[in-house]
Formats: sequence, C-alpha cells, structure tokens
Amino acid sequence: MKLTLVTMTNYNTEKIIPEEQAGKRLDVVLANIFPEFSRSRLKNWIIDGFILVDGKVLRPRDFVTGGELVSIDVIVDESVENEAESIKFNIEYEDDEIIVINKPVGLVVHPGAGNPNGTLLNGLIHQWPKLREVPRAGIIHRLDKDTSGLMIIAKNIQAHNHLVQQLSNREISREYEAICCGVLTGGGVIDKPIGRHHKNRTKMAVREDGKRAITNYRVIKRFRAHTHIKVNLETGRTHQIRVHFAFKKNALLGDPTYARLKIPSGCTEILESKIRSFRRQALCATKLELCHPRTSKKIIIKTDIASDFIDLLDALKKDNMNNE
Repeated sequence: MKLTLVTMTNYNTEKIIPEEQAGKRLDVVLANIFPEFSRSRLKNWIIDGFILVDGKVLRPRDFVTGGELVSIDVIVDESVENEAESIKFNIEYEDDEIIVINKPVGLVVHPGAGNPNGTLLNGLIHQWPKLREVPRAGIIHRLDKDTSGLMIIAKNIQAHNHLVQQLSNREISREYEAICCGVLTGGGVIDKPIGRHHKNRTKMAVREDGKRAITNYRVIKRFRAHTHIKVNLETGRTHQIRVHFAFKKNALLGDPTYARLKIPSGCTEILESKIRSFRRQALCATKLELCHPRTSKKIIIKTDIASDFIDLLDALKKDNMNNE
C-alpha cells in the first residue's frame, strides 16, 4: 500500500526585485519573480517571516520600489509516495477522533532526505489506512528523531483542523522532561526568537529576526554538574528547547548538535560511562493537555521517560551521593 504525501526540503534563495516591479504589492511581485510557487503560498511565507526584503519582514500588501533584495528561507513541501510499513510504537490513547502515540528514540517522524521510509508516518498509514485521507497522515506536530515521547495524531480532517487551530492558538499544553548541563538556581522563562542558523542551514539559532519562541522551565532536581528540569512550550519552533538552553549556556546533555561532551571532574566511572554513551539530547515529551476535538472535554495524557533517560538519572543520583 502506498500513500502520496509530502516531504520537506529546505529552499533557500535570493533575488533582486526588478525596477519595473516598482509600485506593486510585495505578494504580487513575488508571484511574478517566483512563478514556481503560488501567490497564496508566498503570502503565507511573508506573514510567517520566511521571506525578508532587505533583511526586514514586510506585509504582503506593502509596496516595493524596485532593487530590493528578497531572501527566502523555508521548508518546502514536495509530493512523494510513501509505503505503509510495520513500525513499532506504543499507543497511549485512542478513540474515534485522535490517537496519542509514544514515539521511541531514533524514530523519524516524516519521510525526507536521508529517511525515505521507516518513519512514524509509514507506520501510521500501515496501522490506520484511513489516515491516507488526512493531511500528513494526521500528524499535527513533530518531535526530533532522538526525542522520545507523546505525539497527537488526528484520525479525520475535522479533528485535524480542530487540533491545528488549538496548536496555533497555544491551547495545547506540551510538557517535557530534560537534563541540561550546569546547575540551574531556579526556574524561569526563555523568550528569545528562533530562526535558521545563518551559516549552518541544518541548525537553528536565537536570532533577532527569527520567530518568537517562549520556553518555560522549572527545576526538578539539581546534581553536581547537571539539572533535571521540566519544560513547557508556549510556541513550537524547530529545536526550540535545545536551542534555548544552548543559548543559556545550559545545553541539553548528550545533544549532538548544540552541546559538547563534558565529563564532570571527580564523577563516578558509571556516570562517566553513561554520559559518554548517551549520544542524544536528554529530552522526553511526557505530558499533553488538549481539548477533545469532538467533545471539547479536556484530555490529559502522561507517559514515563525513556529507559535510557532513567538510567542516566540513576547514575547522576548515585554520583551525587558518592560526593556528599
């Protein structure tokens, strides 16, 4: 069984607005100089801040004078055929409208470059063939490959639209547990805009011209050189938690992209071994709160942290006791 869906490709380009386009609306001009994309798609990209004009975010209705530099940096949907495959994941909740799954570490959410199959999406259309009729097979948000935890799947278009609207309105609460480097003195809020890294396009970074990103956190347990934290997202930017804590100089333990390997001095051999072997971000999506798309009743789903995360916490606790 195959399903024609979309995969994601980074599109990054620059063009100069021709002088003869002077006096026209920005969205009209962009439709003329980027004919490969529809005007409605370009308009949405302008609104979402993926298109800059001379380094600034404008409105679709703003007029151009000609000669401006237009920069587009966006993830573009491309149609691909995806095979239904038997993929292992746990189901935490299911009814006629939604599914909540517990994504394991190492499972990619969407097919894409380097991961054409073997993804969560392939597994969803295998287990629920009717998801072929729902945008993105019902997936409304994503987790990084090496982040474990809860994800919501819509079973029909009505539920999908309702959940997407909730997500847009920040009405879905997503809670995570993480281990970061360094000893935090208390909880707080990180309110820093995030955009694509200006040099490495596979990374994200705190940028003043990025999209607003808000991360709330509180301390669960302090260790000698690390902190176990609970994190709640108000927004859902790519790599948001990982980027925000790296910006704070408290990168997530094990993060292969935003952190460096650090072994605390005087730590136990067991802890050193656990840290060296833990080569993923110590992050797990543990709790979801949402309004049911049909009944509007509040639903709360929780799950345990991954087993390797638990082992790491045990090693950190034992190291604390040995150094008291």
